[in-house]
Amino acid sequence: MQLLHGSRLLRGAACTARLTKLNSPHLRLHATQRRWRTSLDFNALDTKWRQKWKTELPPSASDTKPRYVLPMFPYPSGTLHLGHLRVYTIADVVARYRKLKGDEVVLPMGWDAFGLPAENAALERGIPPGEWTTSNIARMKEQLEVMNGSWDWDRELTTCDPNFYKHTQKLFLMLHERGLAYQAEAEVNYDPIDKTVLANEQVDANGCSWRSGAKVEKRKLKQWFFKISEFQEALLNGLDELEKDSAWPKMVVSQQRNWLGKSTGATVKFPVMALGHSVGTAIEVFTTRPDTLFGVQYIALAATHPTVRQLAKADPELQAFLDTLPGLPADSKVGYLLPGLRAVNPLAYHEETPDATKASLPVYVASYVLGDYGEGAVMGVPGHDVRDHAFWTKHHADEPVRMVLAASEDESTTVMKNEPYIGEGTLTEHSGPYEGKSSTVAGEMIVKMLEHAGLATPVEKWRLRDWLISRQRYWGTPIPIVHCDSCGAVPVPDEDLPVKLPEVEWAGGKAGNALETSPEFVETTCPKCKGSAKRDTDTMDTFVDSSWYYARFADPQNAKELLSAEAAQALPVDVYLGGIEHAILHLLYARFIYKFLASINVLPQYSEDRVAAAEPFQRLITQGMVQGRTYSDPDTGKFLKPDEVDLSDPSKPTVVATGREANMTFEKMSKSKYNGVDPTEFIARYGADPTRAHIIFQAPVADLLNWDEEKISGVTRWLKRLHDQVSEIGEASTSQSVKDVLSERHSRLATMDKEELAQWDADSTVWREVQKTIKSITGTYDEIYYINTVVSDLMSLTNVMAGQKNASPVVRQQAAVELTRMLAPIAPAVAEECWSVLCPGAGSVFTSKFPEMDGSEDLVQPREQTWTVQVNGKQRGVVEIAPPPDALSDEELGPWMTEAILKTDLGRRAKRKGNNKSPQPVDLRAAKRVIPLRHARRVAYVV
Repeated sequence: MQLLHGSRLLRGAACTARLTKLNSPHLRLHATQRRWRTSLDFNALDTKWRQKWKTELPPSASDTKPRYVLPMFPYPSGTLHLGHLRVYTIADVVARYRKLKGDEVVLPMGWDAFGLPAENAALERGIPPGEWTTSNIARMKEQLEVMNGSWDWDRELTTCDPNFYKHTQKLFLMLHERGLAYQAEAEVNYDPIDKTVLANEQVDANGCSWRSGAKVEKRKLKQWFFKISEFQEALLNGLDELEKDSAWPKMVVSQQRNWLGKSTGATVKFPVMALGHSVGTAIEVFTTRPDTLFGVQYIALAATHPTVRQLAKADPELQAFLDTLPGLPADSKVGYLLPGLRAVNPLAYHEETPDATKASLPVYVASYVLGDYGEGAVMGVPGHDVRDHAFWTKHHADEPVRMVLAASEDESTTVMKNEPYIGEGTLTEHSGPYEGKSSTVAGEMIVKMLEHAGLATPVEKWRLRDWLISRQRYWGTPIPIVHCDSCGAVPVPDEDLPVKLPEVEWAGGKAGNALETSPEFVETTCPKCKGSAKRDTDTMDTFVDSSWYYARFADPQNAKELLSAEAAQALPVDVYLGGIEHAILHLLYARFIYKFLASINVLPQYSEDRVAAAEPFQRLITQGMVQGRTYSDPDTGKFLKPDEVDLSDPSKPTVVATGREANMTFEKMSKSKYNGVDPTEFIARYGADPTRAHIIFQAPVADLLNWDEEKISGVTRWLKRLHDQVSEIGEASTSQSVKDVLSERHSRLATMDKEELAQWDADSTVWREVQKTIKSITGTYDEIYYINTVVSDLMSLTNVMAGQKNASPVVRQQAAVELTRMLAPIAPAVAEECWSVLCPGAGSVFTSKFPEMDGSEDLVQPREQTWTVQVNGKQRGVVEIAPPPDALSDEELGPWMTEAILKTDLGRRAKRKGNNKSPQPVDLRAAKRVIPLRHARRVAYVV
């Protein structure tokens, strides 16, 4: 004797005992009613099942590569916010789903623990940054624990732990050994308050530091760089694969392409005429549009251009202008006309060039010209570039804009609006001998002509610059280099790693690099000559830590190497989740380091010919921001605290002080707007599972989520209703599959009486919905972005089951089992509780398997379908008929539908003679056309 119980096959005495128990209806009903009447305490369930998961849930195991699911690890700032809760809930849902699908899953968690905020906090509080960071980690870890996550805490890592940054230093030395980590003098953004270098992205539009608010200074400092440009082609080409099948969001791929910024064009020399200045013979300009050279009306230089720097030494007014540039907005069109300096268009030397192009050109210093792209110089073409047009019309409003391109050969430029034409096209009469030629052809011809004259060179340019990793701060990974007067820059030997941060007195500390004032850290011995030497006092940008942490998660306890060859097989990450704000730098740096590790055989799964294709994250999921409900005073615009708003009528919030209706908006959560929500408090109030389901249900993953606490009541009611249904259904056990039961009964449909048919209809309705839900939810879990619909699908299935209480026990029980398995990734504690009722003694729901369709879709089709009947575009009524066979073609379906309709009351009425109350009789068989629409369940007749 055997019995199929959940995913286990019970045999012998266990099976007999189970059936004996099932055959005691009074005992079963009594137990069921007792369970059903018990109120569901979500917090108690959380505590109960979290404890059981720790002690009873075995790790998954598989012979294949594990599924690696990774959310971007948090910075330990003190507390998690709802944005954290959202991404970590999504990650846990994905991981739990993959476990139910039978995969071994890696879901690690760690801490991005270095960085300037911790150092500033140390200065403010007079405590070491490590102490502040450690206390924050403990607090945030407690928050993560209460959200019912399934984190692999045995893989936990912290980037400020010497056991981690020892290997970050080793990674630096690997790069240094291959010439990919180097030191060079560079102009940097320097924060005079925090006394550190800032990346361009850390400087706002007003030229101020994003943290201290100080005006950023430009300084020349000797800095450490990673030569990311060595991999620029591989980084660009890899985007083609990441874009396939929407593995990465198109927006992220586009942003990465733009950041790499590969451009094909030419460097063109503009000879200069200088009165009283020695600035060289020409200004070089990089352009991707040589076809517009005839339209150049000025030259603009970046503030950092060598010519500008030289002239500023003798021109106080120019220097004063340069000093104002850091405070200007990014779209500013201010400029400084350089006196005594004119440029000449290289085409001026061609005898057929129009006189307008031969005229000398003014030379400006312009804030919109970037010094780190091209040559730091721009040829101003107002007729065919938006920024150039804006600059020219500001400084030369009375002078005409020269249009040298038209959209087509016969299009007159005189009919164009007062705006630039930026597309390619046909050269106009203002282009001299090239009039009538296409942009592509003319551009190539012009470059070849100028190249022959030594005035142009075809080139390829990249916007990408090598990665500046130096930071003049204490709280970061020390750069493992020793500077010796005799030997130069000497790498620290492997056996001396890690180079640890020294203990520093923070009470009353001052901003700046504490390492520079720590003699015990700075003074050392040269590893080569054993003479006196000094340690490098810069630390690494925290992006270095996050550029490889995902690899360390694969082998976090390895003391000897970054990760072993065996552990490396867990890579790449299958699903990476995080905010789109990291679309450029973090992801680009991680891709660079991964390709580098593949190139030196740290990742042996990549053969030499596959190194360029190595990518760390196979699939990238970007979640939208969470916004909070925000109230403000309509008179002053001031943000209101919770006690300053009267919410007795939620639809009409009022200002307590004035009685005026308050403005209500959804905005990014912040303390200053009083719209933040503490995830821990929220979970304590409602329970982890309702909170998880609520945050999943409110919006698709990529969408902005406007947090609405009131809506959680609907989710809570659903989970309680579902649990009540399961408790009412009771223990599930059967020796036959539902498909077999239904198949046997389906063969007897023709002989069933009315009561049996009603039973069949209820069973087929429930099981049809189960199969439909399995199909829909499986696809949604795989796709991820629309997992909000998983909740709505499960709600629908719950409602169908509630509406079909006369369905047979075997169908109701197995439907509840399948629903519980599908619910488990989102609401694991509720699912475990339901599972314990349905399958007591079967272990955790996560040791079972995710449901699969059983092939019964055709078997459980409705005995009748509702079809709408139209005649000459007007609806005549609806009919209930048997479902038409799927095998019928559209031509065969029409006659089949006609015969079926004629057997219904509507069809019979259509034959009768019409009167004032009913339409004229219609001979459906004589219709000119019959148009059956399967999906709309509508058939239209033209008579």
